[in-house]
Amino acid sequence: MRTKVGIIGAGPAGLMLSHLLHLQGIDSIILENRSKEEIEGTIRAGVLEQGTVDLLNSTGIGSRMMREGHIHHGIELQFNGRRHRIDMNELTDGKTIMLYPQHEVIKDLLEARLMAGGKIYFNVKDVQLHNVETNSPTISFIQENGTEVEQIECDFISGCDGFHGPSRQSIPKVERVEKQKIYPFGWLGILTETPPVHPELIYVHHDRGFALLSTRTPKIQRHYLQVDPKDDIANWSDDRIWSELHARVDTSDGWKMIDGPIIQKNIVAMRSFVCETMQYGRLFLAGDSAHIVPPTGAKGLNLAVADIQVLAKGISEFYHAGNEETLERYSSICLQRVWKAQRFSWWMTTMLHRNVEQTPYEYGIQIAELDYVTSSKAAARSLAENYVGLPMEFKGLEFNQQILN
Repeated sequence: MRTKVGIIGAGPAGLMLSHLLHLQGIDSIILENRSKEEIEGTIRAGVLEQGTVDLLNSTGIGSRMMREGHIHHGIELQFNGRRHRIDMNELTDGKTIMLYPQHEVIKDLLEARLMAGGKIYFNVKDVQLHNVETNSPTISFIQENGTEVEQIECDFISGCDGFHGPSRQSIPKVERVEKQKIYPFGWLGILTETPPVHPELIYVHHDRGFALLSTRTPKIQRHYLQVDPKDDIANWSDDRIWSELHARVDTSDGWKMIDGPIIQKNIVAMRSFVCETMQYGRLFLAGDSAHIVPPTGAKGLNLAVADIQVLAKGISEFYHAGNEETLERYSSICLQRVWKAQRFSWWMTTMLHRNVEQTPYEYGIQIAELDYVTSSKAAARSLAENYVGLPMEFKGLEFNQQILN
């Protein structure tokens, strides 16, 4: 089979790329090793930057998000038992964030692609990339319940298949420039059947460790506790989790959380990763296949969408104007934003988490940082503008309503 752009992975990056290319009249095929039901049912948090919200709305994907998502104008930082609000809306001239889970974004994108006749092959296996350094790359795979190897001939391949997918591994190891940081923190995440604890996200620094309180729906909430990343979830009974949450988040003015049934819990490790080789020949990496950020800064999905906007611009210019400038600069354009998001995510993580290896001096600096960012308007503005999303650093691409007409 033949297409212009072969896309590996039906996560937010792959689906968004296919959608944006469709709006430009450019065909694509998506390969996904999971089922449609599995990718729609994998529950993931979602804090959407203003730019991500604007893109979804301007390309016809945002109507359900606007009905069911939760717009937040600020966040709360809590330390020494007291809360301090960062008014992001006021500090960024009216920008906000949207709480709308990643799997719901995926559902909306899938519906749009399938209704438009988009080609998506689910449950594929043995995906391999070939001749990516040439102008005629191919992708081989085996369809669900199939035995014969099939092949897609394409002009470009976009690797949107996550950290463990085959795309990045198709770049010779000697050519890949990879950088990584492993944090000594893990997050124990829970879903609980309780009412919302607060209208906005609460980030908590405590001597016992970090905590995050967030809202999922009017009846289901998502909360996190800092734990040892090597800990076993079996060691954390529901009673222990609630006891630890109360110890960390209940405030000195008498505010207390409401307990309730915990319907899901797991522990995830935290790391930062960047593959600076985001392009190799006609292969372009996007999203988690090229970079991972700790969730403290809420940047993962938004970075993937930013990558895709650059890539869609480059591919559109190639086909409609014969211009390869953006494609040639894809890595450098994306990495400017990637490294700024890495810096912000690292800063939020190190400012808020309790590191047992800290000296008393370093701990004093950490508290001073929290005090500064919550008492200085300039420092608060820096946090706010990063949290709501830095502007795209290229010109000439606006996916707006006119494209849909």
